[in-house]
Amino acid sequence: MLQLLQRLILILHRFRATALPIKKIAVAALALMLWAPSSSFASDAVKPAKGEWWNQPYPERFAPASLSNKMDFISVKGNKLVDESGNTVILRGVNISDPDKLTKNGKWSKKHFEAVKSFGANVIRVPVHPAAWQSRGPTGYFRLLDQAVQWANELEIYLIIDWHSIGNLHSELYQHPMYNTTKAETMEFWRKVAFRYKGISTVAVYELFNEPTLYNGQLGEMSWDQWREINEEIITIIYAHDTKVVPLVAGFNWAYNLNEVREKPFRKPGIAYAAHPYPTKTWAEADKKHIDWERDWGFVADTYPMITTEIGWMNADLPGAHEPVKDDGSYGPAILNYLNRKGASWTVWCFDPDWPPQMISDWNYTPTQQGEFFRDAMQKLNK
Repeated sequence: MLQLLQRLILILHRFRATALPIKKIAVAALALMLWAPSSSFASDAVKPAKGEWWNQPYPERFAPASLSNKMDFISVKGNKLVDESGNTVILRGVNISDPDKLTKNGKWSKKHFEAVKSFGANVIRVPVHPAAWQSRGPTGYFRLLDQAVQWANELEIYLIIDWHSIGNLHSELYQHPMYNTTKAETMEFWRKVAFRYKGISTVAVYELFNEPTLYNGQLGEMSWDQWREINEEIITIIYAHDTKVVPLVAGFNWAYNLNEVREKPFRKPGIAYAAHPYPTKTWAEADKKHIDWERDWGFVADTYPMITTEIGWMNADLPGAHEPVKDDGSYGPAILNYLNRKGASWTVWCFDPDWPPQMISDWNYTPTQQGEFFRDAMQKLNK
């Protein structure tokens, strides 16, 4: 009925400049509404004339009827992620590169998601860079995210949507121009995402901000209280639209240090914490790293769900190797043994031959050293 009324209003609008009596206009409008193909009016409705800001359509939600598989909603229970039956869910998967980057590489396709699935992943983290979001605009970028939801659902893989910025959201200073954003844009991004994907269980987790860092003072100051308040306001916005999603929050030092959670945890229900414990975030030997991990972030997993959304390594002599990802390979067993003991979820960086530390060495999906290691682990653990 609402659609019929909208069409009638649109038709009356078309006749507004004619000299016909209002009764004849109404009759003509009603006839057109009943007999003309509805698609023609839908097309007009989403293509307002240039400059007609008042005719811009309201945003639409993603249509759940377009999905082929029913996937359980994931929620928080104690320090676990659980499905609708209360069973513990551990997400183990990969990061892909930004959909905008993959599109420009000619690699944005279901085939790419099928390759991820073949590695045994049950989750994909999708990093949305502010520069890419700004370049495409919400409408253009949502076309990519909608495809990601469709492909992931067909393969029964969950998604983590990640606002992939690095820097200080309080001062609005960032490590690189591709991460430049504002508090308002960040909140608006999550407002739009939460509205669009409400009720879509495939989209399980929202990682609110990739890596908070003050960059040793180069990006200004931000207290934990300020960081907590910013995130809690974002969560308020998300929950106003959708409470069936898990907000994921990170700590300082490029999402490594969660020490403040001991005394000042976030005050919102249903959240999880993120960590990015790359190899040289601690300089301890591999068999001692777990001591530092427990002190710096791992203790959180005893009380809240933990998702280490970036782990990985590469040999120091490989192209693109940098701190903190350099390692001889001993990191792999050490981090997985620790995460398994904690019951934590994880996603590996990165399922792309260009972004180090890489999981694949080419677009034939040949695994690197870490790619082979984590592939074997996912195929075994995600059965």
